[in-house]
Amino acid sequence: MKPLQNKIGGTDIGKLLRNCPYFESMIAAKKFGRLRISPKFQFSGKIFDINSAMQTKNITFLLVLLTLIYGASCASQETNSVAHNNGDSTHLPPVETKSPNSDYKPAFPEQTRIGGVKTTTPYKVEKIAGSLGAPFGIVTMPDGRLMVTLKSGYMEIHDADGKLVKKIAGFPDVLFEGQGGLLDVAFDPNFGSNKMIYWSYAEKYQDGSLTAVAKGQLNEAAGKVENVSVIFRATPPTNSTLQYGSRLQFDKDGNLFVSVGEKSITSARVQAQDLNSYLGKIVKITTDGKPAAGNPFLNQAGAKPEIFSYGHRNPDGLDINPETGELWEAEFGPRGGDEINLIHAGKNYGWPVITYGIEYSGEKVGEGIQQKAGMEQPVYYWDPVISPCGICFYKGDAIPEWKNNLFVAALSGKHVDRLVIKDNKVVGEERLLTDKDQRFRDVTYLNNMLYAITDGGDIYRISKK
Repeated sequence: MKPLQNKIGGTDIGKLLRNCPYFESMIAAKKFGRLRISPKFQFSGKIFDINSAMQTKNITFLLVLLTLIYGASCASQETNSVAHNNGDSTHLPPVETKSPNSDYKPAFPEQTRIGGVKTTTPYKVEKIAGSLGAPFGIVTMPDGRLMVTLKSGYMEIHDADGKLVKKIAGFPDVLFEGQGGLLDVAFDPNFGSNKMIYWSYAEKYQDGSLTAVAKGQLNEAAGKVENVSVIFRATPPTNSTLQYGSRLQFDKDGNLFVSVGEKSITSARVQAQDLNSYLGKIVKITTDGKPAAGNPFLNQAGAKPEIFSYGHRNPDGLDINPETGELWEAEFGPRGGDEINLIHAGKNYGWPVITYGIEYSGEKVGEGIQQKAGMEQPVYYWDPVISPCGICFYKGDAIPEWKNNLFVAALSGKHVDRLVIKDNKVVGEERLLTDKDQRFRDVTYLNNMLYAITDGGDIYRISKK
């Protein structure tokens, strides 16, 4: 748009209109100085006539009118920007710049490669512990400390500054092979009084292995768990040591969500669609391992009553959205097709029938389709992959633009991914800790801070400066 040379009452109308984002100028034959605009324009659904003002020489009316439009529209834009982006920089390009593995198209525009955002609140990153071994989980304890699970078969309690407090042993034997080992941990809602903890692990079972869940009482002084019992086994066992899952998450009613992988091998992956198998499922159980009340398949013949959702590949992250109380999941995809899902009871999340990924060989998965009736779409997906693992929501106010954002530990991506969520859609993405060049395994929230742990056994604390 060319600069407008005419001024009214000392006001440059061209500049005014150029800076008015909601002014809808319709090009027409009428000339107004050097700017070709319509004698009529629309604002907020109403038509205003410049000719009428000019013909009656009502310059004051015109100037006031345009000034009001400018002020109102810019105020509206500023309010919407702040509300939508929570203080982030706007209009950034997507953080992903590499080419996708396939030409598959998303089901809706916000489903992948959303625009980038950048945290504006100053924050600091501190390495507070290192060389812990081969960790899988870092979980906030009810008393404000941290429990780290080590895949080789034990746990460690660390204080909020990363200092080792106690090593915890006494767990059943784990299968520490492939992607197996001691996996996640969760604390009983009544931990303060009963000291019960729950953990998932890879277990040798019959002629193969599976994902199991056990519970026991934490005796911190003695450095061990006691009164151990296995409460759930994700049968059938397979001869694969890949893709066990697994994360644990309590809901508000004191029931336990357990995510279970489909073990990767072709003969097992198809069981993600089989309701008589626990592979590729999220189950919901009581603290005694029984099916939770209200589970969607409780009374369905041929279906496991513990199943809450199905059609999953390798669900490596679970957390409850603090704003809505709903369960969110991160799913490790094939070559392309890593997913973030909003989990609803009884829903089918499609694997291996639909996916935005391809086989590691480059071949299509199954029929190579991405959508099918009766199967859920991911809220968001990545192609190429970032290999999402543990996730957590930021529940604090210290970094206000992070409030209720979802943070994802990325393994092959070597960063912590930040997803801005509004109305259950991803509206912005940012990559944090990219300079560390580390595979991030898990991330947790504690007292306005994030704690992330790497495959190399380092713990990073992220907090406001």
